[in-house]
Amino acid sequence: MFAVMKTGGKQYRVQSGDVLRVEKLAANAGEIIQFNEVLMVGAAIGTPLVEGAGVQAEVIDQIKGPKLINFVKRRRKHSSKRTKGHRQKLTLVRIKDILEKGADKSGVKAAMGAGSIPYAERNEPVKPVAIKVVKTKPSAAKAEPVAAKDKPAAAKAEPATSKAKSAAVKKPAAAKAKPAAAKKPAVAKAKPAATKKPAAKKE
Repeated sequence: MFAVMKTGGKQYRVQSGDVLRVEKLAANAGEIIQFNEVLMVGAAIGTPLVEGAGVQAEVIDQIKGPKLINFVKRRRKHSSKRTKGHRQKLTLVRIKDILEKGADKSGVKAAMGAGSIPYAERNEPVKPVAIKVVKTKPSAAKAEPVAAKDKPAAAKAEPATSKAKSAAVKKPAAAKAKPAAAKKPAVAKAKPAATKKPAAKKE
């Protein structure tokens, strides 16, 4: 018995034991998958699909197709060339069984293209590793230097008070300014110099 199934936008006529290269599927090697888009099984023709029919297959490996060379050269532009290579990602499967009915209740994983599954769900989730955090109490020996550091701060505060005392002691400097204001006799000596008018009469 044969069946016509659809996957990756293509249709395949398959029998039990056939090995196919189909578009990349989200499955690992060794898994059993089931193609549910079956267009024809034996004499039953679907409209467009046959209800309850399915094709089960085993994933052999994830492979790449032959290398394709894409060369582009533009006329009248001698330096415009481009060469690209491409290898299509494929999945190698072997057909195991063809089911005419009851495929929806088989419980086998449905075949899905790798592009139709989000990237976060393609890989298996990584289990979080539990990390134990051990809290250690600071030892008494380490606490003593901290207290010792506070003493220099108090010692630095003492010179600040001594500066205030020295500022209070510097008051005699204001007393020295008083004798400077008592130099009035020097102004009295300058007055006789201004009374030299008789010299103009001699002329």
